[in-house]
Amino acid sequence: MATKISTDNIADIAWDKMGGLLPATVQDAFSGKVLMQGFMNQEAVVKTLDTGLVTFFSRSKQRLWTKGETSNNTLGLVDMSVDCDADSILVLATPAGPTCHTGTESCWSQANIPDMTFIADLERTLAARKSADPDSSYTASLYAKGIKRIAQKVGEEGVETALAATVKDIDELHNEAADLLYHLIVLLQASDTNLTSVVDVLRQRHAGK
Repeated sequence: MATKISTDNIADIAWDKMGGLLPATVQDAFSGKVLMQGFMNQEAVVKTLDTGLVTFFSRSKQRLWTKGETSNNTLGLVDMSVDCDADSILVLATPAGPTCHTGTESCWSQANIPDMTFIADLERTLAARKSADPDSSYTASLYAKGIKRIAQKVGEEGVETALAATVKDIDELHNEAADLLYHLIVLLQASDTNLTSVVDVLRQRHAGK
């Protein structure tokens, strides 16, 4: 079972297993994408907790290195934990800009990303279009038309999804469900909320069962 890292339990981590350096994998706290891997010693963990910016020990520079200290593409700490053997670190972070030095979002190619990660990416894309020129995309034009029109589209797509299911047209069900999910995300964003808040409600309900 993973254990959340805090200033109280840093000394309990199995630093001696790898000469004081442990691998630290960073995930996007929102999408779950694996962004990068580095190495941390005790000082790097302490600085990460103190500053809220993910900091590693650079083996090439032989010093602490805060991600983004020159590029400003920082990683904001959300959570940090060790695995069941206390010899590897998982960091959940919010990236400010691309994480990889090549300018990409991740240090790994993620052409085939998990389905739920794609939904997170889609929500970010739709959120970014809230302030775009209404003529630049269908999404931007929807935001410009306001909550009532967006809500109407959600209702229409919900009915069409239900009808497709009723007549057992699976291809149409997939298409209509995609339209429904898209418009629902737009509606949430237009209401200044997001899927994370919806998931929180589902998580609370699940915990109560």
